[in-house]
Amino acid sequence: MEFELKILGSASATPFLNRHHTAQVLTVGPHSYLLDCGEGTQSRLMEYKVRHQRLNTIFISHLHGDHFFGLFGLLSTMHLQGRTEPVCLFGPAGLDEVLTTQFRCSHTQLSYPLEFTAVDTEQHALVFEDRYLTVHSLPMQHRIPCCGYLFREKPKRRHLDKTRLPAGLTPAQLHQLVQGDDVVDEQGTVLVRNLDVTTAPSPSRSYAFCSDTLYTESLAELVQEVDLLYHEATFMDDMRERAQTTHHSTARQAGLLARKARAKRLLIGHFSSRYRDLEPLLHEAQAVFGPVELAIEGKVVSIAE
Repeated sequence: MEFELKILGSASATPFLNRHHTAQVLTVGPHSYLLDCGEGTQSRLMEYKVRHQRLNTIFISHLHGDHFFGLFGLLSTMHLQGRTEPVCLFGPAGLDEVLTTQFRCSHTQLSYPLEFTAVDTEQHALVFEDRYLTVHSLPMQHRIPCCGYLFREKPKRRHLDKTRLPAGLTPAQLHQLVQGDDVVDEQGTVLVRNLDVTTAPSPSRSYAFCSDTLYTESLAELVQEVDLLYHEATFMDDMRERAQTTHHSTARQAGLLARKARAKRLLIGHFSSRYRDLEPLLHEAQAVFGPVELAIEGKVVSIAE
């Protein structure tokens, strides 16, 4: 099953040529989840061939404009296209007030239900789950309430090993085994144990989206051994004081956190417009944590089963 991240925007507060404000799409199986929605996100969705109507769940990290100014336009476009399926929206308290004001002043009455859930940005807690994954909030240390999100794939079923199957099983009995159950007779006696005819399931995959934040070591405990970690890297380490003042992180600090979390891979983004060349940020993070990539727009990162 697909588990794939697509970068739509990777700039910080001021946009830069070919760098737009933060937005990402995580696709797990048939479902796609939008993470942040900076200005111009719907244009990036079209450019990278992500259908608006496939987005049923949106997660907003905080209410700085470079992370949500594109949301009203995207929701309006969904309405204009006649959407009827609900959209689940998660974000800090106050986001609903902003959207309600925009809809009221523009006399917009959506053609679909918009279901908003306020996220406590100071807690690490389950905020969403569906058939495929769970999503937990990750407290960030920023100038305003802000959180990241940890996506974990739910445990998978064990694999049926056809070489271990006894002869004569009916389709219904095979279906029981595929579903993870034992085959029993009418008296409840176990005829075939699922564990005897299956092998271990594929590991569940995970992705952590760490939005704007000071370097916070305690965050590493919450994302231990995550398969893919995205962490902001607004500045290089020679601007640590500026990062501290603005409640952001440096590329080196992103690498340090990935190392402490024992992450499998690190993506860095949210680059300041002062950096035309991003290679120095990449090298700075790699100096403390090897498997680092730049969150370049249009980049697709897949996590194999």
